[in-house]
Amino acid sequence: MTKVVLTSPDGEEVRDMTAEELAQLEKDKTSGAEMDAEIQAQKDLKASAKAKLIAGEKLTEEEANILVGV
Repeated sequence: MTKVVLTSPDGEEVRDMTAEELAQLEKDKTSGAEMDAEIQAQKDLKASAKAKLIAGEKLTEEEANILVGV
């Protein structure tokens, strides 16, 4: 067992975790970071498409799809 500090909107909690729980916690952190990166990539792509539209430049198919929600 390992003591871990978990932080949530309700505050911090210190608890013992098994090896399996620690492995799942790390997996969840990685998954959350990947989701954050995907969300940021979508925002960046949308901003790029908007800038191109304003400048009158051609959009890539991916940029067009992000604007029309495909």
